[in-house]
Amino acid sequence: MVFSVYLESFSEYPVLQQRIRFVLEQLPPDVQQDFLHDQRFGVTIDNYEPGTGWSFLMPTPGPPGNGSRCVVLRPKLASASEEFARYVIAHEFAHAFLRNGGWGEITDIEEAADAMAASWGFPRPKRNPL
Repeated sequence: MVFSVYLESFSEYPVLQQRIRFVLEQLPPDVQQDFLHDQRFGVTIDNYEPGTGWSFLMPTPGPPGNGSRCVVLRPKLASASEEFARYVIAHEFAHAFLRNGGWGEITDIEEAADAMAASWGFPRPKRNPL
């Protein structure tokens, strides 16, 4: 599996691991290749502990435009609804692909990541009415 290196840190979270794999496999081929050929791209688990903080490895910043593209995902995405979890994962991958920038005429980075995730088939879920 070409994405296995990105899934290693999620071995204790098999549901989340499967969700990440699903999203990665649904991304357009050019996005997949961009991630696979960039040493600065990575995916890891958020291991925050109150009073201790968190730790993870990320490539050091390079020249402008070559900053780290590390996606850090929370374990609670394993227990979230599948639709929401996949959206969040795709949204974070969109940030990495866009290098935390805009997309086309969309300059707001959150709106750009949402729009790109939606274009990949992972729109922001609608909130349930009360």
